[in-house]
Amino acid sequence: MPLVNTAEIMNAARASNIGQGAFNVIHLESAEALIRGAELAQTPVILQISENCVSYHGGLEPIALATLAAARNAGVPVAVHLDHAESEDLARAAVDLGFGSIMFDGAHLDYGQNVAATRRVAEYAHAAGVYVEAELGKIGGKDGAHAPGVRTDPQEALSFVGATGVDALAVAVGSSHAMLDRSAALDIELIASIRAALDVPLVLHGSSGVSDENIVAAIDAGMTKINVSTHLNGFFTRAIRQYLEENPTVVDSRKYLARGRDAMAQETDRLLTLFAGTRVKA
Repeated sequence: MPLVNTAEIMNAARASNIGQGAFNVIHLESAEALIRGAELAQTPVILQISENCVSYHGGLEPIALATLAAARNAGVPVAVHLDHAESEDLARAAVDLGFGSIMFDGAHLDYGQNVAATRRVAEYAHAAGVYVEAELGKIGGKDGAHAPGVRTDPQEALSFVGATGVDALAVAVGSSHAMLDRSAALDIELIASIRAALDVPLVLHGSSGVSDENIVAAIDAGMTKINVSTHLNGFFTRAIRQYLEENPTVVDSRKYLARGRDAMAQETDRLLTLFAGTRVKA
């Protein structure tokens, strides 16, 4: 299957009232694992490269070109997305490299500055046919802890989408980034209220800290794109740790990375199947 634009995947998920998994790439092995999991599930997947990942690799091109190449060889539709870019220059660079979507994160700015910066990025991306996600109502766990109870206001969200022209909106509804347990309590009523107010798909960040049951409830209430990173990284890391404990003399990194890649692929399959199996209740 060819590399596809994120709009194609998101529009299909929205039309079918299902959840669409969007999972973070850390290195080539994770990109391969996520694609293999999508092939097992026979569902599309969105591969996300964050600004933090770009910093880790010393620049956008090395990890981006590898991920785009892997996506082009996939057996299911795969889109490549720039996640949590606070730099307008980085967002534009991802557009120029052929990403299917970008997420500009202006949530650290005051509202007026966020609107202006997001609108500039959206105009640049849309000129190239690239899908744009933004964030409103800062989500916990990123760049420091935020006060519990931070939530996106539906009417402010409506104004923000109208002023910026974004295609999807990440909203603060109770989740938090980088959680190691799945104890976050989502505000399902708020999700439904925001969904009723907006014509664009909603995005759940910090889904690693949310239980299967609550993710399904969120999708049923109107959430479309489900972002997961830490949860999947845990499967990768635990498999490697177990392999090294069982094989203390191994020095070929391919052997233990392959174990991690396989574990991540299996959980990717499970999550994508879970998200795609939900339907909005009548």
